[in-house]
Amino acid sequence: VSALVLWVSEALPIGVTALLAIAAQPVLQITTMNAAGARFMSPVFFFVLAMFLIAAVVHDSGLDQRFASWLLRRAGTDTRRVLLAFMIGSATLSTIVSDVPACAIWASLGLTLLRRDNCLPGRSNFGRALMLGIPIAAFIGGIGTPAGSSVNLLGLQLLKQFGDMEVGFLHWMAIGIPMVVVLIPFAWWVLIKTYPPEIENITAPPKEETRSLLSAPEKKTLGLLATMLTLWIASTWWPGPLNATMIAVLGSVAMFMPGFQLLRWDRAMQAVSWEALFMIGGITSLGVACRETGLAEWVVNHSLGGLASWHPFAIIATVSAVTVAIHLVIPILPAVTAVLVPPVVVLAQQTGLSPALFALPVVFTASCGFLLPLDAVSLITYGTRYYRMTDMLRPGIIISCAWVVAMTLLI
Repeated sequence: VSALVLWVSEALPIGVTALLAIAAQPVLQITTMNAAGARFMSPVFFFVLAMFLIAAVVHDSGLDQRFASWLLRRAGTDTRRVLLAFMIGSATLSTIVSDVPACAIWASLGLTLLRRDNCLPGRSNFGRALMLGIPIAAFIGGIGTPAGSSVNLLGLQLLKQFGDMEVGFLHWMAIGIPMVVVLIPFAWWVLIKTYPPEIENITAPPKEETRSLLSAPEKKTLGLLATMLTLWIASTWWPGPLNATMIAVLGSVAMFMPGFQLLRWDRAMQAVSWEALFMIGGITSLGVACRETGLAEWVVNHSLGGLASWHPFAIIATVSAVTVAIHLVIPILPAVTAVLVPPVVVLAQQTGLSPALFALPVVFTASCGFLLPLDAVSLITYGTRYYRMTDMLRPGIIISCAWVVAMTLLI
C-alpha cells in the first residue's frame, strides 16, 4: 500500500520508490536482501529494456514516418477517415513497439495536422477526438501481442510465478488480435458520435517527393523485426529454446553488431525509460512477496471469496469490470496488474479452474485506461490541451463496457 501511494502521488521519484520497496523487505523481515534483489531483475526487466531499444531504432530509421505517410495518403482529407487512419496507425505500431512511443509518434503527427488547419485547443471537436483517439488506439493496439506493452509481459510473468502456467505468443494473439479488430472501429465510432468534427475536410498536405525505395536502415530494421516476430510466434510451440525475452534481448543486441549498426550506445541510453524499468522491477519483487507471505490468498478470502461459487462467465465479467474501475484509484498499469493477478490466480485455484481463465482478463484489461487520462500514454496527448480530463470519461465509459463484453466472450 505504501509503495502504491508513493507511485500514484509521486511524492518520491518512481525509481526511488522502487528501490525503497526492495530495501524495505529485509527491514520488515519479509525476505532477505538477496532474495528481494534477485526478484527485481526478472525476465520482464530485460524484455522492456529491449523494447525501448527496438522502438528507438524504428523511429531513427524512419520506418514510423514512412508508415504514417503511406496510411494518411490513403485516408484522404475527410476528417472522419483521417481520425480512423490515425487510430489504425497508432494501434498497429503499438502491437510491435511499446504503446508509449507509438502514442508519442502519432501525437506529433496529429499536432502538425491540427495546427495547419487552425484547430484550436479547447475549441476544436476534431482536435479533441484526434487527441483522444490516439492514446485510446495505442492502449488497444498494445494488447495485440505480448510485445505491445510492458504490462503484458509483467502479467504473464506473474501468471507463471503464481499459477505455474505459461501462455504462448500465438495463444495471446488469438485473443489480442480479435480484441484490436473489434475495438478500434468501435472506439472510432464512439468518438465520432461523442465529438463530431466541426470541419468535414482537412487541408491537403503539400505534395512532397516520397522515397520509393527503402533505405538501408529501414531494410535492416524490417528484416530484424520480421525475424523476431517469426521467432516469437515459433516460441508458442518451442517455449524452451525460444523464449520471448531471449529473442527480444538478442534482437536488440544485433542492432549494435557490425553489419547492422542501427543504434549507438549513447542513443540507447537516452531511449530507455529507467524510471519504468525500476518500477517494473519493484513491482515484480513485491508480487513474489505477496505470494510467499500468503497475502494474495488472504485478499481472496476477504474480498473475492464470494465469487468462487459464481459461474465462470460471471466471474470473468466481474474481474474485467473491477480491473477497469480500479484505474480510477491506481492509474499506473503495472501496479494494477501486480495488485490483481495474485488474488485472481488463487481464486482460480480455489474453484479448480485454469489460472489463465481469471488472470488473463486482468492482464489484458490493465491496458483499458480510458476513464481518465492518468496514465503515461494518455498524458502525452492530454498535455496538448485539446481536451479536458473529463472529456475522456464520456467515450471512455462506453468503450470500456465494450471491452469487458469482448474480453468475457473471447476468454
